[in-house]
Amino acid sequence: MIYTVTLNPALDYVVQTPHFKTGQINRNTSEHIYFGGKGINVSCILKELGVESTAVGFIAGFTGKALRDGLSAMQIRTDLVEVSEGMTRINVKVRSADDETEINGMGPVITDADLRILTERLKKAGPGDTLVISGSIPSCLSSRTYEEILEEIEPGVRLVVDAEKGLLLNILRFRPFLIKPNSIELGQMFDTILNTKEEIITYARKLQELGARNVLVSMAAEGALLLDENGDVHEQRAARGTVVNSVGAGDSMVAGFLAGFLETGSYDHALKLGTACGGATAFHSGLASKEQIDEIMEIL
Repeated sequence: MIYTVTLNPALDYVVQTPHFKTGQINRNTSEHIYFGGKGINVSCILKELGVESTAVGFIAGFTGKALRDGLSAMQIRTDLVEVSEGMTRINVKVRSADDETEINGMGPVITDADLRILTERLKKAGPGDTLVISGSIPSCLSSRTYEEILEEIEPGVRLVVDAEKGLLLNILRFRPFLIKPNSIELGQMFDTILNTKEEIITYARKLQELGARNVLVSMAAEGALLLDENGDVHEQRAARGTVVNSVGAGDSMVAGFLAGFLETGSYDHALKLGTACGGATAFHSGLASKEQIDEIMEIL
């Protein structure tokens, strides 16, 4: 089983308006509600690819119930911990011809007792299972929350991590199977700017030296690069298209890579499918469908 962890999921309310102006009424030309959060995005793409997963995280209030019911309607298995204070956040994303504006909610209050319940549920994962940890840690929890969870997890669980800078660096001692920084995030981890592919490879190897087994680096229009645990470098060009949505593209890449690897054991196939999933999401509003992913796979 694949378990995806989203500590602070959301309902993403995405609206389109011709020209957004502050201080006055703006009328939408379209509106959609998506079930958001990096781990949930991974579960959604895995479902499109025919791979089962269990989405784990915290919910609260009427928005939390809406998120849980929505995922259930999509036939995505969940094991969500309902907490008593606050509500699952609503993130408002306003897109116009001029720019994009976001207002992100706070999310519920998560107690130590709530965290213990979630950790106990994750402890059912064993050898052969995969645990995907994605995104930031809510401000009401310790910055060591991911480490505290992983200290309780069976060492044989395949670990996939998609988090920024300090959160990712602190998890490397658990020897994750896969980490996925983008090229900018990779540079930020070492307080530098990476300008060439050779520099990206050099610093990706540093992450392997710190404990990562496979390092997948997304490079936007330049495609993606994988340093596998055997020391080999794999490259995949990006599909050409117009980017209309960057939200969830990285999560889609993680899901595609994981599905491809579990299906074939081939790093090349996993990298290609991951790149196709990321591109398909980037070229469409919302997360990619199986049909959209297949279209990209045919041209890569």
